[in-house]
Amino acid sequence: MRSGSKEDLIPVSTGYEPAYLALHRGGELDAKVRQAMTEMENCQACPRYCGVDRSASTPMCRIGRYARVAAAFPHFGEEACLRGRRGSGTIFFSSCNLRCVFCQNWDISCSAEGRELDGRDLADLMLGLQDAGCHNINLVTPEHVAPHIVEALATAIPDGLRIPLVYNTSAYDGLTSLRLMEGLVDIYMPDFKFWEPETARRLARAGDYPQVARTAVAEMHRQVGDLLLSSDGLARRGLLVRHLVMPGQQAETAAILQWLAARISTNTYVNLMDQYRPDHRVPDNPRYQDIDRRVLRQEMDAAVGAARRAGLRRLDERR
Repeated sequence: MRSGSKEDLIPVSTGYEPAYLALHRGGELDAKVRQAMTEMENCQACPRYCGVDRSASTPMCRIGRYARVAAAFPHFGEEACLRGRRGSGTIFFSSCNLRCVFCQNWDISCSAEGRELDGRDLADLMLGLQDAGCHNINLVTPEHVAPHIVEALATAIPDGLRIPLVYNTSAYDGLTSLRLMEGLVDIYMPDFKFWEPETARRLARAGDYPQVARTAVAEMHRQVGDLLLSSDGLARRGLLVRHLVMPGQQAETAAILQWLAARISTNTYVNLMDQYRPDHRVPDNPRYQDIDRRVLRQEMDAAVGAARRAGLRRLDERR
C-alpha cells in the first residue's frame, strides 16, 4: 500500500476522534433525526426519488420504515487501513437501489430479506461491533437507508459509540442523503463503477449513474477531504474510492481515474479491485457475453498504468 506523504498521517497520540462527537456535543443530533424522519415521509434518499411515505408503504428498494440487515461481523477482507488487526465492523444492509446484472452479493442486494431492525436495535449492533474491538463501523449499501442510520446514530453516539463511521456505497447516492450524513460520516468509500450512461443503463438499470456518481463523489470529498491515516496505518477521515475493473472497459476505467485526478484530487486514495467474476445474470447469457469472463492481468496492469498517468499517487496495492 502506498499511503502517501507525511502530511497524510495523523499521529496516534493526537487523540483523533470521530466527527460525529462534535455534532453530539453541539446538540445537533436531534435536528438530524427530525430531518431524517421528514425525509422518510417523502423519500428522496437515493437518486430514484420515488417520493414514497416509508411509514406506510415501501419504495423501489423494498425497505420501509425499518432497515433490514443481512449480516454484521468483523470483516478482515477490506483494505488494510480499514481492517487493521481487529477487523472492520461491517453491517450489510439488505436490498440495493441499483440492479447490477453481475452482482456478487445478489442474494442480499436483490432481496429485502434479513433482520428488520429499529433504531435501537441498529444502535446496539454498532455498539456490539465496537465492543468486539472493530476499528470502525462499516455501513455497506447504505444509500437507501440513510434516514434509518441517522436515527440509530442518535442513540448509539450518546450510548458510547466512539469509532469512525465508514459509508461504503455504490456512489449512486442522493445529495439529500449525503448532506444529511454530513458531520456524521468520517470515511466515505464509494465504488465508482461506470463512466458511460449506456453501460450503466445496460448493466445496472441506471443511465444517470455516471452523473450521479460524479456529483456524489465531489460532495463526499467536500465534506471529508483526502483520506487521512493515523500513524498506525488506520484510516481516520477522508475519501477512499474503489473501482471494480471489468472486462473490456479499460477506456471507462481510464476516464474515471482521469476525472478523479483532475476534479477531485491527485491525492485521492484509490483501490483498483480485481475481484470481478461473472455472476448473477451474466454466466452463459448472450446479452452479457462481453463481461462473461474474469479480468485479465493485462487489464489490471492497464488500469494501474492509467492511474499513474492521471497523476494519482495513492493506490491500494494488495494484488
